[in-house]
Amino acid sequence: MLVPLRVRDVMTETVETTTPETTVTTAATRLTEADIGSLVVVDGGTPVGIVTRSDLVAVLAADGDPEATTVETVMSTSLETVAADAGLGRAAETLRDHGITHLPVTADGELVGILTATDLSYYLPKLSPASDWHERGGRARLGSDEVAYESAEWEFTHSRENGAPVGVGDVVRFSKDLSDDDVRSFAGASGDTNRLHLDDGFAADTRFGRRIAHGTLVAGVISAALARIPGLTVYLSQDLRFLGPVGVGETVTAVCEVAEELDEGRYRLLTAVYDEDGERVVEGEAVVLVDELPYSEEEKLEPVEDD
Repeated sequence: MLVPLRVRDVMTETVETTTPETTVTTAATRLTEADIGSLVVVDGGTPVGIVTRSDLVAVLAADGDPEATTVETVMSTSLETVAADAGLGRAAETLRDHGITHLPVTADGELVGILTATDLSYYLPKLSPASDWHERGGRARLGSDEVAYESAEWEFTHSRENGAPVGVGDVVRFSKDLSDDDVRSFAGASGDTNRLHLDDGFAADTRFGRRIAHGTLVAGVISAALARIPGLTVYLSQDLRFLGPVGVGETVTAVCEVAEELDEGRYRLLTAVYDEDGERVVEGEAVVLVDELPYSEEEKLEPVEDD
């Protein structure tokens, strides 16, 4: 059974807080020292509001006295929170619907952590509506049974009819845009924060003259294509040759062709990635193992229970 991640699994447990009685001066000092943009306001352990840098600046703009003004008078009391046991899809919806980037996490009314849009981006790319599939009571699939969800922005084709077993000559294609969000999320998840991928000014002075996507991120669309081969695809090996750069925001297409059936469910495939101009930017070969999916047709219709 697929087990959905909960907010408690990805939240930050250490939360910078303050109290309603704290002065604006003290709160501003806390924000500066911690290099953060907001403080959760708690009263007896219960979150009652949030105060931001802009709230504190507004006091000065109105010629207020930051030494005499308390957080209680400037904080926002319309505080949105999320339960620690809630699914990530629900948290993403709350952030999106209220136009906020920080979400205090509670358990039994007590503050136990904080969840940010950045935290979620590592698990729900682009905070896609499809990412909350587990919140809708089942294994929601917009395309094939091999993947947890699809996005309307992605394109996938397979040369063999649905339900037919994989065979030599089969071709799968997968296309997606490698957005700025994708590149930055990949940098955070992988730790590869090379300025060539993230800093426009720096990249402009390199041989590429622009920011480019990580090579392994570009090659990752090969994995996306292979995941949609009928059955459960397991990577055994992949060799790659990087032939050219891909700019941030470009659409890339992976094309994978089954070249040889080996033994015991293993297949050798020719793999390639093309940029939006049709130029081949990555090529190589892969060997995969294709197992049967681990549930029956009846099980596919059963909802995933939220334990």
